[in-house]
Amino acid sequence: MTANHEEVKAGMKNHTKYTRGYFMPPAHSMKWTQKEYITEAPIWCSVDLRDGNQALIVPMNLQEKLDYFQLLLKLGFKEIEVGFPAASETEFAFLRTLIEQDLIPDDVTIQVLTQSREHIIRKTLESLEGVNKAIVHLYNSTSVAQREQVFRKSKEEIIDIAVRGAKLVKESAENTAGNFQFQYSPESFTGTEVDFALEICNHVLDIWQPSADNRVIINLPATVSLSLPHIYASQIEYMSDHLHFRDHVILSVHPHNDRGTGIADAELGMLAGGQRIEGTLFGNGERTGNVDIITLALNLFSHGVDPKLNLENIPEIIADYERLTKMTVSKRHPYAGELVFTAFSGSHQDAIAKGMKWREEKVRSFWSVPYLVIDPKDVGREYEGDIIRINSQSGKGGIGYVLEQNYGLDLPAAMRESLGYRVKSVSDRLNKELMPDEVYDIFMREYVNLDTPIAFVKYRFSQHDDFQTIVTVRIDGVLQEFTGTGNGRLDAISHALLTNLDLTYTNLVYKEHALEVGSQSKAVSYIGITAANGISHWGCGIDVDIMTASVKALFSAVNKMSMVTE
Repeated sequence: MTANHEEVKAGMKNHTKYTRGYFMPPAHSMKWTQKEYITEAPIWCSVDLRDGNQALIVPMNLQEKLDYFQLLLKLGFKEIEVGFPAASETEFAFLRTLIEQDLIPDDVTIQVLTQSREHIIRKTLESLEGVNKAIVHLYNSTSVAQREQVFRKSKEEIIDIAVRGAKLVKESAENTAGNFQFQYSPESFTGTEVDFALEICNHVLDIWQPSADNRVIINLPATVSLSLPHIYASQIEYMSDHLHFRDHVILSVHPHNDRGTGIADAELGMLAGGQRIEGTLFGNGERTGNVDIITLALNLFSHGVDPKLNLENIPEIIADYERLTKMTVSKRHPYAGELVFTAFSGSHQDAIAKGMKWREEKVRSFWSVPYLVIDPKDVGREYEGDIIRINSQSGKGGIGYVLEQNYGLDLPAAMRESLGYRVKSVSDRLNKELMPDEVYDIFMREYVNLDTPIAFVKYRFSQHDDFQTIVTVRIDGVLQEFTGTGNGRLDAISHALLTNLDLTYTNLVYKEHALEVGSQSKAVSYIGITAANGISHWGCGIDVDIMTASVKALFSAVNKMSMVTE
């Protein structure tokens, strides 16, 4: 280190001002750790039209909200929070449109949010007049930070807010036409003492008196994510074990993603007793977002559990979502991103290509392809152009796979290696990804039916004890005839080239197959030869006649060698 440079110390100086603002349960609650996996899908409740919409730079207009509602129905959601109808005329009008135009299917329950304030509760129930089925979602803030800084109220006063709201919701629902289910959230649950959260929830339950025919939802939101996921799970489990009327309570979790642990919070919360998830498509929501229902659902799917949502066409879902919200889905978003099934790394590409081929040969019922957690086709993605894409980091396996999947060209392994170096060189020089057609063009241009400096024109054979040939070639525009003999036709032509030209090569390697993509009538042959210096050279021939294709492959390999030695 020179005298002009000061040593840089790692770390951040202000970390000491942050404390752990969460609360452990009063009693040890870790039974959920004994569970290995989630066995069934939760009740899904989309809050895209409330939490998601209020997080948009420009909230959706009425028509966009109606279109988004239809998207959620198409995906199979049976519970949809449609907004905060007392908050604005747009929200109120949207809800009335859904009800008055009979846009809510009989098997779908809408949900509306209301603060525990009298005029808001009354306006909310007014908006629901005549609804077939609705969840009235009552909340008030309970955390230490909210009590001390925002409301400046005691625990008893916070309980009173919840109790008065619960009574008014029950009374108003009894005087409103419609069928109602009640839900309560101690908002900012994660910053609330767990025993206090339990106390306030039980006060609400005692007022609502849930039963088998009239279950109540207790929703425990990670309004702000404050802890590691296992702490949230322990909080959920403690609440689940001590709620009044537990058999008639649906325990719901509503994780946000401040610490990037929304998915983990939800999954561990389900292990701990959560029966219902509130979240959004692709995790859209305030700050770092809500829990992403699509990722959660496909996590279940990847473990063999039916998520009870229709997610077979992710590209179409993304297109609708981005059009309506003006948000974008990251290219690395789990399951949904453009690149999440894509491998650029050579070793990854090789493993995927071999895994896909092995799967075809073995006809396996269970999915186990390296590096691919699910089959991309199950969510509407295609193998061609999605799984393996080519750049300077790519390898022979991936490049070979692209040619095979897109063009039916099944190159020998050693030829794939030769082509791989050339393709990577082009990608590196151009500093860009190469599309399948560009890889194909490189292959066709540099390996197929090469006629410089030696052009094949025609051949004829005769057979005695061995094969004899006269092969016509063109060199520098001049036609010449060479004769040769061999134990086969291709061997005879090879002998003709070796004895009449200043060439030396050995170890002729040969492979052929029908070219099944693009034309059923063509054949393709690959030939490798080893020069005197030990370097291998590969050529390919394509023709309607298999013998002619083989001869063209040999000439291509010889021309490759000649171009190197010149």
